[in-house]
Amino acid sequence: MDLELDGLDVHFDHTAVAAPRIRDLLPIYRDLLGGRHLGGGGDNLRAGYRTLQLTYGNGGKVELMEPLAGSTFFDSFFELTRGRGGVHHLNFHVSDLGAAVARLTERGYRLHGLNRSDPRWQEVFLHPKEAHGVLIQLAQPGPREPAEERPTLEDVLAGRGRNGNGIPSR
Repeated sequence: MDLELDGLDVHFDHTAVAAPRIRDLLPIYRDLLGGRHLGGGGDNLRAGYRTLQLTYGNGGKVELMEPLAGSTFFDSFFELTRGRGGVHHLNFHVSDLGAAVARLTERGYRLHGLNRSDPRWQEVFLHPKEAHGVLIQLAQPGPREPAEERPTLEDVLAGRGRNGNGIPSR
C-alpha cells in the first residue's frame, strides 16, 4: 500500500480537549480518570490559549486547553459546541514536517496554520473538511533542554507556566 506519509515515522501523541476553563475539565480527566500532570504547560500568547497535559498509566495523553482572557481563538469552536467545548484536535508527531507538508500539499490536502517559528514545536493542521470533521495536528517536536524546569499544575493555572501571562485561570 502506498501511504502518503510513508517513511516519516508518524505516531499518535495525544487528544486535545478544550473548554472555557481547564478547571472544569480536571474533575473528569484528572480526578475520575486518573490523569497525572507530570509538569509542563503554559500559554500561547500569540494564539491566545493556555494548555497542559495529563498522562495515563498506559502512556496515553490528554491535552487540556482554555482561552486566555480576551482571546477569540476558540470562539468558533465554542459556537459549534454550544459553549461547552469538547475534543478540539488529534495530534500526530512526524519526523519531518517539511516532507509531510510537501507530500500532503502535492496530493491536494488543505493545510492551514503552518508554523515553523519555534524549533521546539513546529506544526501544521489538516483541515477538518479533509478528515470528516476532525482537526488533525501534525507536529515535529524539537530539542528540549534536559534540565528545563517544568511548571506544576498549580503554576500553569496561576499563569506561571511556559510563556505564562501571569493571569490566573478563571
